Amino acid sequence: MARVLIVIAEKMFRDEEFAEPKAIIASAGHDVVVASSSSGEAKGKLGMVVKPDLSIGAVSADEFDAVVVAGGPGSQTYLWPNKRLHQAVRSIAEKGGVVAAICLAPVVLARAGVIRGRRCTVFPTAESLREMEDAGCMLVKGHVVVDGNIVTADGPSAAREFGEAVLKLLRAPPS
Repeated sequence: MARVLIVIAEKMFRDEEFAEPKAIIASAGHDVVVASSSSGEAKGKLGMVVKPDLSIGAVSADEFDAVVVAGGPGSQTYLWPNKRLHQAVRSIAEKGGVVAAICLAPVVLARAGVIRGRRCTVFPTAESLREMEDAGCMLVKGHVVVDGNIVTADGPSAAREFGEAVLKLLRAPPS
């Protein structure tokens, strides 16, 4: 079974973009660890409260097979600029792990430098689209886009399909 890091912003993460993929991945028997931009309670946009297992600063990327970054308006403030998160994403991607982000969070993948030449999607705002284009990805329309070991999704309505796409890659034999 895989060890999966799910990352949320300390404030204003999208509840379903965290909860649905987490439930899908955990119910398949994978070990899920939750990290946030703070070690205190994280608060979702819709009211969910989550006590993360650790802060992003305490993450040792070599302990994980996959990273899933939940979106929401808080991701722009707390996750987009987080260099420790960028480093963890790069490390997991470089060793062939699954790297996934939903809603506004694919910008984290852009800033980590792991999407150049990859097909991706993102929740479309002027800033998120610019960040993705500047990172050199090929933006495509679609709720969930899988390109190799990278999974991106465009928003909360795609949370279940996003979680299932991540799970499918976790089940795939290593290439």
